[in-house]
Amino acid sequence: MKTPIEKLRLPLSRTASAVVVFFLVFSTSRWEARAEWVTLALFTAGMACVAVASLGRMWCSQYIAGFKNRRLIVEGPYSTCRNPLYFFSAIGVLGIGLCTETLTFPLVLLGVMALYYPWVIRDEERRLRRSFGDEFDAYARRVPAYFPRLALFSEPATYEMKPAAYRRHMFSALWFVWIVGLIEFAEGLKELGWIHPFWSIY
Repeated sequence: MKTPIEKLRLPLSRTASAVVVFFLVFSTSRWEARAEWVTLALFTAGMACVAVASLGRMWCSQYIAGFKNRRLIVEGPYSTCRNPLYFFSAIGVLGIGLCTETLTFPLVLLGVMALYYPWVIRDEERRLRRSFGDEFDAYARRVPAYFPRLALFSEPATYEMKPAAYRRHMFSALWFVWIVGLIEFAEGLKELGWIHPFWSIY
């Protein structure tokens, strides 16, 4: 059963995403008028992060789709760190921030994640410890919580997967791409003069 913090995570994330999208749509980068090479570099780096995050989340979903609360997942990305979904989400959030062609947004977004997600991780791990006991304790002693330790990587030769559950997870893994698309759509509307930015930031 999900804890209260886990139940709040989705509505809070959606609310925060709506606020972020509002500021993204009605802001513009000061770098555009000062150094176009900076905007190109920021956007390119952002797209690379979004690609890594989307592929990483789909990789994680392959292992947990349909099994997350039924057994302790320790293979694949979960063999290198206990929270690879959040690790790849942080990369995706950084990518979205960089795709705004500013430095302010990535710093703010990563700051919000750094304040909020440690609470979520601790709460989830308390539930896992109640559910799996010594098995989870042994896993936690061996595998770091957040930053992957690649030397620990292991994967099975075959792995059971539930296609319907994976399909649902796969679509949620692509929300970084959708937000970048929205940012670019808003940029086009700004160039047409249909949206007038309220803020100009670095």
